[in-house]
Amino acid sequence: MKNNQSGKVLFIAQAAMIAAIYVVLTLIGASFSYGEVQVRISEALTILPAFTPAAIPGVFLGCLISNILGGCILPDIIFGSLATLIGAVFTWMLRNKSKYLAPLPPIIANVLVVPFVLKYGYMVPLPIPFMMLTVGIGEVISCGVLGLILYTALNRYRGLLFKTTV
Repeated sequence: MKNNQSGKVLFIAQAAMIAAIYVVLTLIGASFSYGEVQVRISEALTILPAFTPAAIPGVFLGCLISNILGGCILPDIIFGSLATLIGAVFTWMLRNKSKYLAPLPPIIANVLVVPFVLKYGYMVPLPIPFMMLTVGIGEVISCGVLGLILYTALNRYRGLLFKTTV
């Protein structure tokens, strides 16, 4: 029982730390974290569900809080955060596959969701396919390039950093 309790505490602590780091990275780079062309450095953290399930609520809450603090409209807060959650869940599901598959779910989820929020929520007058391209490029940079760099750096310390029990 005691070991199970410490596992829960560790899970909550990891999720909270990931959420906090996501928020800080998003707000530090606020000038390029929002809009039709966005490169959120914090989206590199969407690779973390490949290491720990605690990253699923961590990146979701980080995105949710960032969208609220960033002054996003309600559809963006809801659907943008849900896109991150969906991406995180599927990254977790692909955790035992190739590391190159891990960044694909958040890229795909954001490409399919964010352009519609931009078009119908913010009334951005650009065509949806064009915004899919611009959002996609930003996500490939954030999740693909930066995420895989983060994966490579953390993978060496996987057992130390992402223990499931204390």
